[in-house]
Amino acid sequence: MQTTLSSLSSFSPLPSFAQAADWKLCQGDALALLGHLPAGRFELVVADPPYFLSNGGYTCRGGRRVPVAKGGWDVSAGMEADLAFTHGWLKACRRLLSAEGSLWVSGTQHNIFMVGFVLQQLGYRLLNTITWYKPNASPNLSCRYFTHSTELLLWAAPLAKGKQRHVFNYALMKQLNGNKQMRDVWALPKTGEEELSAEGEGKLWSFTRPSKEEKRFGTHPTQKPLALMKRIIEAASQPGAWVLDPFCGSGTTGVAALETGRRFIGVDAELSSLELARRRLEAVRRPPGALGRGGQSFEEAAL
Repeated sequence: MQTTLSSLSSFSPLPSFAQAADWKLCQGDALALLGHLPAGRFELVVADPPYFLSNGGYTCRGGRRVPVAKGGWDVSAGMEADLAFTHGWLKACRRLLSAEGSLWVSGTQHNIFMVGFVLQQLGYRLLNTITWYKPNASPNLSCRYFTHSTELLLWAAPLAKGKQRHVFNYALMKQLNGNKQMRDVWALPKTGEEELSAEGEGKLWSFTRPSKEEKRFGTHPTQKPLALMKRIIEAASQPGAWVLDPFCGSGTTGVAALETGRRFIGVDAELSSLELARRRLEAVRRPPGALGRGGQSFEEAAL
């Protein structure tokens, strides 16, 4: 049975940076704010946490050597502190998930193994590990390692005593993949390549980097492609569900949620990121006749 949410008043303890009928943005520390949310209310949590990459290294951007400096929030505080931080927010998210809920976390080798370890410590079941391949990745400047050209997405749900009850829209994913089971390796090809071959055979998941349109209100150093977030949300939640992003950045998760008929709560510590997210969310066009739970439109349900 799905959890019903009647209004945004369920989230009234959260300080609102901006909100509308079906979304709310909150400014502050995720660990502090998540504790104010009601338990079991979210069908989906999508998290793009700090990767801890901004530690004096360099990367290549536009053919030039530049420092990796995404922000103070991306600087490692050391193994023990990073582990405590990861444990804290993942534990908070577990409390918020409904019986049908699940969690997606993105990362690289710098943080994802820590995430996977803590997920299992906290009683999550790992459902899939998605390998997101990016052929346009920056070259390795040291020439001492293979080029880092992937990100990983962990999909997990609280471990159930019986059958796992997490939402998975299997039929839709199969349909989108040429009526073949969707794989756990996704590619980011050059613009113009299609996910389906001319014969309709399913290929790897295909997403380009965020488009100019997705960046028309501004940019964020870790912004994800909108198509990627839409696929995650359509795979693991039902229309009308509440989606939470505890590190919402530029608000791509929220845009994807609203465009697919879901509702959204986003948290971020950076005011500049929240302002960018607000502009993007205010510009979203909902699907015609988008329905909330119980067959009501967002306006009729006063959400």
